[in-house]
Amino acid sequence: MAATLCGKLLTLPKQGWLPLTQNVRHGSKAVTRHRKPMHILKQKLLAVTQYIPPKRVVPPGAYPSQTKRVQEDRGLVLLLKREMNSIFQDCKMIAVVQNNSTNSEDMMILKHRLYKHGITVKFFPNQVMRSFLEGSRYHNMTPLFIGPTVLLVSKEPKAKEMLVTLRGSPQMVLLGACIDDTLLSVQGVVSYSKLPSVTSIQGELVGGLTMLTSQTASMLQHHPAHLSALLQQYLKQQSPEASTEGTPKAEEAV
Repeated sequence: MAATLCGKLLTLPKQGWLPLTQNVRHGSKAVTRHRKPMHILKQKLLAVTQYIPPKRVVPPGAYPSQTKRVQEDRGLVLLLKREMNSIFQDCKMIAVVQNNSTNSEDMMILKHRLYKHGITVKFFPNQVMRSFLEGSRYHNMTPLFIGPTVLLVSKEPKAKEMLVTLRGSPQMVLLGACIDDTLLSVQGVVSYSKLPSVTSIQGELVGGLTMLTSQTASMLQHHPAHLSALLQQYLKQQSPEASTEGTPKAEEAV
């Protein structure tokens, strides 16, 4: 009887069954501990008693000196700078050309062709040229002097003759030019060469002024002559001997 009762108790359905002990987790408020501000007296005491390490003693001569040594130019460099100064003052066209391995024979031919138009070829070291341009008003030309370069100078701007001559030497490449104190690119030099010359512009200006003066003189002479003709015709009409033929003659004078 007892065995049957235990079996029935074990086979009972576990509907709504709860364990004897349950772990329940209750949420709690987050606690953040704020540091209290330090008292002003303590702050002053810490600032006064702060350890300041002494400066490291460096023996003299251990580090290089901070003063910059100014290197003086030699006699040859001064002579070249003096020549450059005279070139930039006297010449109105200074072109920079890159020399791409041109042999001596081709260079002599190019010099001869340029000399016919009054253009001279000058050779200067890039280092000396850069040092000269840094302290002058032509400092914007400094980036052009990279690699083997040549200067083409002339006292008058002859961009068209220079471009025509350089077409026969493909090894010489134009990088830029300074014409009439104005720095121009390659395209700017080409555009400048297409402009008419000063003599042709002066001739056109003189021709226009001459035409205007001649027209003004003819207009000034036309009105007095026309007025005198009208007065003569009026006197003839007022005279008693005037005939009927005077009327068509007056119309023709008008």
